[in-house]
Amino acid sequence: MHLEQRLRKVVGQLQVRNNFRIDRHVEKGLQCRRMIGRQDMKALLLYRVASVLLVLFAIGHTLGFRQIDPAWRVGPLIDLMRTIHFDAQGFSRTYWDFFSAFGLFFTVFLLFAAVLAWQLSSLPAEIFARMRGTAWALAICFAAVTALSFRYAFTTPIVFSAVITVCLVAAAWLSAKRPV
Repeated sequence: MHLEQRLRKVVGQLQVRNNFRIDRHVEKGLQCRRMIGRQDMKALLLYRVASVLLVLFAIGHTLGFRQIDPAWRVGPLIDLMRTIHFDAQGFSRTYWDFFSAFGLFFTVFLLFAAVLAWQLSSLPAEIFARMRGTAWALAICFAAVTALSFRYAFTTPIVFSAVITVCLVAAAWLSAKRPV
């Protein structure tokens, strides 16, 4: 039996035993509980949607960031990036190595953010109250990613980062309103 059904049963028994009506107060309490539950559910859903989008973004980024379209006519530049070696603090590296490393760093960040968003979705209110700073830091971080995407990227990362930012900001906002 759901909590609401059990509560109605107990209230009914109290009314019969004590000859007074408390339906109105209980109904208000249940309405409040339902509203809080919806707010938690919206935040939970937004964090989980953001988490799934982050995983998809990571997969797309990993598969696509080193792809080169011949129409771009950057083949000679890429060849130079792959073949010219230099010493970087005792390691022989190329610019392609740096490009690949930073692209993969971003993939790792996206996967970490996906795990964090998923974990934020499942925190009880009393623990989340201590994590609000982390939730807002993640949202603000993704707002910065969105701004950088608008400045330096193209449609797909702009759309992914913007939708993720909206989900994270809305979830942090809704979660901040949860009672402790």
